[in-house]
Amino acid sequence: MDFRHISVLYEESIAALRVKENGVYVDGTLGGGGHSYGILASNDSCRLIGIDRDSEAVAAASKRLERFGERFTAVNDNFGNAKKILSDLSIDKTDGALLDIGVSSYQLDNPERGFSYMHDAPLDMRMDNKSGKSARDVVNGYTCEELTRIFYEYGEEKWSKRIAEFICKRRAEKPIETTHELVDVIKAAVPAKARTDGGHPAKRVFQAIRIEVNGELDALKTALTDFTDALKSGGRLAVITFHSLEDRIVKKEFARMSKGCTCPKDFPVCVCGNKPTIKLVTRKPILPDAEECAGNPRSKSAKLRVAEKL
Repeated sequence: MDFRHISVLYEESIAALRVKENGVYVDGTLGGGGHSYGILASNDSCRLIGIDRDSEAVAAASKRLERFGERFTAVNDNFGNAKKILSDLSIDKTDGALLDIGVSSYQLDNPERGFSYMHDAPLDMRMDNKSGKSARDVVNGYTCEELTRIFYEYGEEKWSKRIAEFICKRRAEKPIETTHELVDVIKAAVPAKARTDGGHPAKRVFQAIRIEVNGELDALKTALTDFTDALKSGGRLAVITFHSLEDRIVKKEFARMSKGCTCPKDFPVCVCGNKPTIKLVTRKPILPDAEECAGNPRSKSAKLRVAEKL
């Protein structure tokens, strides 16, 4: 299967970075190389570091971007390790960075990866499919209480406890091995009336398991700080999110870094000494327009937030 992924908010995110000559940029979520291509093509002298934990993505993007020669460097790693990655490349400061958070279309559409509830496949969901725990490990190894927690916190699933209980009862008979086996358990757990609302009944649980398997939210928090620290003054960080959990983290972290002082409001003077490190370029997120949503339905939930280093 070819690595195909449509880059959302493509023009908006490239424009937000204000790519300049001889600048150094980082695409922390390389994917198929769509956004990276736009950055490199915007002028003929900038350099780009593309990071992705999926080796298949790195291979596909490297082939697509080989025309840019030494201006492009691919790194097969987690963007949460950005600080070490840049240090290993002897890069002290960058002029901009982009994060397109979440799972790619290729990962969703490739049945072998086990991300989608639409295809029957072994439970996997690892973005780095050569290491770490899989979705099978989570579904069959976590306690009922742990499953309830991740379904509620990461999937915002109101039937979390009931679904977890049904999973634990089913796996006591035999391990749950495939995506459709898991879907069947979820459908049995969610009352028929509730299954008619809010899309596919397995959507939120699959999202929660994927986030848990890949440690996505923890990596995001670390990356926002590290990518910001690595920016030069005037450099920009652009972040695209696809669900409310991610967007809340980005919004909260950007607000914290742009506020600076953490003293109580009734203090007459600041005693904490904290200074703002960024300014908000977008106080409200940039959303895809109707044309993009029609052409790529998966873009409908996308939000782009941009901050600039002071």
